[in-house]
Amino acid sequence: MSTVSESLPRPVRAVPADPGALGLGAFALTIFVLSLANTGWVPAAGAAVLAVALFYGGLTQFAAGMWEFARGNTFAATAFTSYGAFWLSFWWLETNPSVVQQAGPTGVGAYLLAWAIFTGYMTVAAVKTTRVTLAMFALFTVTLITLSIGAFTGLGGISQAGGWVGLATALAAWYGSAAVVVNTSWGRTVFPLGGPLV
Repeated sequence: MSTVSESLPRPVRAVPADPGALGLGAFALTIFVLSLANTGWVPAAGAAVLAVALFYGGLTQFAAGMWEFARGNTFAATAFTSYGAFWLSFWWLETNPSVVQQAGPTGVGAYLLAWAIFTGYMTVAAVKTTRVTLAMFALFTVTLITLSIGAFTGLGGISQAGGWVGLATALAAWYGSAAVVVNTSWGRTVFPLGGPLV
């Protein structure tokens, strides 16, 4: 015998939109502005990136990670939430110069190295995603390693090189974000992302 609850129609659940485009866009824009400063191309971007790091790279990307958790995407959830926290921690460090002074070059270098290690094993996982995602993670790993070496050694030229690799990272992430938005809007593949390597 059926109950009243069984006879009622079940609510239709809307399929959530892909938060990947938002997360990649937030990451791309933030690393782009920071890298403009690191290259020495636009030094004033170093101050402007603080607002972006807090609101877009930080809070917005963190939110994208939470939505990825809800969608069951472990890789994207871990990546977006972690890098959202990365940008929030970056904002906090840069707005508390006494902490940076206490940490010194070796402390900042260790901070960047730790993020390079995280990004390195995420790069291994990215092999099973798309080629664009893999390229972005590989470039960001190189960016963080280079910036870490620059911080440890105090050699500005190395940090500047990290800025240039950071710009390449931003372009790869922007392409990934654009591909998700444009391909979804057009209903077909306009910007290919490439399948997994293995």
